Amino acid sequence: MPFVAKAGLGSLSRRHLLSSAGFGALAMASGLAAALVVRSSAASETAEAHGGHPLGRGAPRAPWDRNAALVEPEVRRSIKGELRTELKVAYGYKSLGGYRLSLRTYEGGIPGPTLRVKPGDVLRIRLVNDLPPNPDSMPDDMTLPHQFNSTNFHFHGGHVSPNGIADNIFRVMEPGRSYDIEIAIPEDHTCGTCWYHPHKHGSADIQLTSGMAGALIIEGDFDDIPEIRDATDQVLLLNEVLFDYRGTIETYDTMWPEGVPRFLSVNGQREPVIRLRPGEVRRWRLIHAGHENNLNLALEGHELHPIAYDGIRRPEIGSLTAQLMAPGQRADVLVRAGAPGTYWLRAIANDQGYPSPTGPLAKIVVEGEPMAMTLPATLGGRSPLKTIAAEEVTNKRELPLRTIVPEYPPAANYQEFTFLICDQRFDPDRVDQRIRLGAVEEWKVINEDESDHVFHIHTNPFQLAAVNDLPVAEADWRDTVIVPRLGSVTFRSRFLDYAGRFVLHCHMMNHEELGMMQIVEVQA
Repeated sequence: MPFVAKAGLGSLSRRHLLSSAGFGALAMASGLAAALVVRSSAASETAEAHGGHPLGRGAPRAPWDRNAALVEPEVRRSIKGELRTELKVAYGYKSLGGYRLSLRTYEGGIPGPTLRVKPGDVLRIRLVNDLPPNPDSMPDDMTLPHQFNSTNFHFHGGHVSPNGIADNIFRVMEPGRSYDIEIAIPEDHTCGTCWYHPHKHGSADIQLTSGMAGALIIEGDFDDIPEIRDATDQVLLLNEVLFDYRGTIETYDTMWPEGVPRFLSVNGQREPVIRLRPGEVRRWRLIHAGHENNLNLALEGHELHPIAYDGIRRPEIGSLTAQLMAPGQRADVLVRAGAPGTYWLRAIANDQGYPSPTGPLAKIVVEGEPMAMTLPATLGGRSPLKTIAAEEVTNKRELPLRTIVPEYPPAANYQEFTFLICDQRFDPDRVDQRIRLGAVEEWKVINEDESDHVFHIHTNPFQLAAVNDLPVAEADWRDTVIVPRLGSVTFRSRFLDYAGRFVLHCHMMNHEELGMMQIVEVQA
């Protein structure tokens, strides 16, 4: 968790201390100064062979095609009411942004294949865990990261069963074994952009950041609107790329003390090119699969028009100069290309209690013959889910989120931080919230910290009611929401259809991994 102290030396991050004072002191040594200036031809040849790294130090380098087109993930579709497929979890070499990385993957690629289904379908997956055995045993403290090669499967955004071999995040899928997953999608399930990723407590953060994620799309959300139905549909899965000097993520120290990525990626590519024709309308399915930071997305010279959030259709189309996204969130936006030219999709400045990452995501090239396409005038004015009125609420709860930090955070190890919900760390043997099946509840999630958190709950979406106790102008449905620092979010939810156990947690995955998660039990 990036940490900014209130004043004095504590306000300097470890990165700042190392890059300014540390390097400055070293550079004063004449021997090092000479080494930085004088390079032999042999050293130059060696550096060239290693992509510019003298003597090959640092993460392995690889060619980087700065004009590579955006590559859509492989698509796997349901046939006759069933999507039957296999997902192999294994190490894969990935050339990404000028580096040769060795990362845990689905099917050897980043991201994993896009799964496309329809309401009423059954998703049957044979998950093959081909990772090597875990080198470590189970820790005494379950809130510390552990056993990075054990995994499982979460259908993020699915209103489906959390039990048995369905969307059960309590399953442990060990290395060297295969597991069946079977998820029945209700016939009345909302259509839209969901995604899948690992959720094994202890290894989820490492695996997600490595690139283990993919889109899971329930088709049919805008079949009634020609302007959207006829637009080219693209998945843009965003990630924060982290790795150590070997080009791997094998220790949790790689993710700590600051989660600031080395760079940002789209569909496992660094700054890919997306080509549009003037006047062309595209549908971008934006999925934030990063492990910690919010991203504030803007496209130069263009507006973004949100039509759905977290896989749930909005009543009306929006118009934004920037779309703020937290880890776990999805935003479906329409983009209408303007005049010929080159534009950048970027993460721009945002304050989440510390600066969010900024930088280029994709290069947008507008060229060719114009297209006579238009944005829809309306989305129909209604949500696929019925608004929850105040008089429908049967119970209210409050969930405070709090972090205990060490005395001097910039020099601290991750083991010294504690992340709490209701002043408790996650315990896999404790049920924290018990709810009656069919209940309609109003929850207030309170952030007691000086940086944002990201609340997510499985199985049932919720409707926003207030932020910082002020009623929201648009009561969007979500399954993941930013809880502002020293503030709160109030929402309402119907706990329908499925009894059983699932979780709520902060979707800043290092917070979840270090204790900010609870078990919910819905009782029939």
